[in-house]
Amino acid sequence: MNINSSSRLFVLLISLLSVGACNTKQVDKNENKPPNIVLILADDLGYGDVVAYNADAKVSTPNIDQLADGGMMFTDAHSPSSVCTPTRYGILTGRYSWRTRLKKGVLWPWDEPLIEENQVTMPQMLKQVGYQTAAIGKWHLGWNWATKDTLPAIENGGANVDYNAAIKGGPLSAGFDYYFGDDVPNFPPYTFIENERVVEDPITEKPKGLFGIPGAMAPGWTLEHVLPTITQKSVKYIEEASGGESPFFLYFALTAPHTPIAPTEQFKGTSQAGAYGDFVQEVDWTVGQIMDALERSGVADNTIFIFTSDNGSPARNGKNYSGPTASVIKDYGHKANGDLRGLKGDAWEGGHRLPFIVRWPGNVEAGSVNEGLVSSLDIMATIRDILEIDAKPDVTPDGVSLKNTIIDNNPVARDFLVHHSHQGVFAIRKGEWKLILSQKSGGFSDGLNKDGYGIESPGQLYNLKEDPEEMNNLYEDHPDQVKELTELLNSIKEKS
Repeated sequence: MNINSSSRLFVLLISLLSVGACNTKQVDKNENKPPNIVLILADDLGYGDVVAYNADAKVSTPNIDQLADGGMMFTDAHSPSSVCTPTRYGILTGRYSWRTRLKKGVLWPWDEPLIEENQVTMPQMLKQVGYQTAAIGKWHLGWNWATKDTLPAIENGGANVDYNAAIKGGPLSAGFDYYFGDDVPNFPPYTFIENERVVEDPITEKPKGLFGIPGAMAPGWTLEHVLPTITQKSVKYIEEASGGESPFFLYFALTAPHTPIAPTEQFKGTSQAGAYGDFVQEVDWTVGQIMDALERSGVADNTIFIFTSDNGSPARNGKNYSGPTASVIKDYGHKANGDLRGLKGDAWEGGHRLPFIVRWPGNVEAGSVNEGLVSSLDIMATIRDILEIDAKPDVTPDGVSLKNTIIDNNPVARDFLVHHSHQGVFAIRKGEWKLILSQKSGGFSDGLNKDGYGIESPGQLYNLKEDPEEMNNLYEDHPDQVKELTELLNSIKEKS
């Protein structure tokens, strides 16, 4: 071997040793850093929209199924409400939304912020221990819209909004360092918002034939490009944040499969459940994009990945970006909420029982299934305990920590859970018993049954262990159980 060859070999050896040292340093850095947190909140995705939960689904969800295979899948998990805004409030504050001014329904275009200025949020809690935080996607928790006159935007249908001014009271005010999204995909303004500014001025009006509430729109806006755009932004955020010294929290709130049901050309016709099923499969693709970004960035093993939905599905078939409620069941045989009774908005299980998956490699047992009663209301308390943040009475006051459940497979600590419907109907679950304080569901199923509900008593009582489909009302048969649950619910409500 000549001297030049020896030199080249020596340089190559030093280079390889240097790369190895850098890789070791990176691994050590990840091991010593607190876990990153990714929370994906689907919009109107039902219990039966994921194959892992419904083997007879007319859709394919390989990425979400893979997520379940790699973590813990909860089969008795619930949203804090049966509709959108109050669930988002509950997740980000660990507090029931019915304790706020919003006693039923959701916020509408130009509404003011729902999160109170003195209410501690999940991103605020995480920033106190060094996290960088981002919200990407649907917000739907209100803003303080600047106007060109003295009238609030809501009184003038948004016509007086000053789009040159900062939009306050949104995600940044709630503790996020960064925001990108479209607020609500079927609400004006039809334009993306980045931090507190519109990305493009909505200088045109939404065409009358295009799905959504009338209002201002950015030129060239299409409904189909919303989900791919926020997905790309989330991937970019992960790639950039992964290289930083601080751990990150990404709250990725999808706009699908909620109306407008707008799958891209890539997914049209790919399912057996019409446009709705195609959009569900695009949701699954989005989850896969996030999983791939975490892997490429080398942080998948040090990331707590949570996937769930904000409420049950209304099961629309997607015709004209929407369709009648329950039509995807009727037209395609796809049970979007599985065998559960009810739809989005209902106090029945179909309104609020959801897919809920937690993956954290090396900490959460892969392929595990938990049947305990949990809620996405519990996410903030769980993260608090994992990070060993001091518990305070006013921080996530209604949440219950799942730390010992997801890490040690211990029984869940939650003994009861309050449900709340679109119309403000209260229900309470304790053990196998569930009490609904109404003759009806208080949601999207009301009025669908022409022959009535077959209920003559003032409320509904079900034993979910024996009757998971809630078909046998035992209200008149168990007055002691009704009394106990009613008193428990009243005591919880008094704490507000």
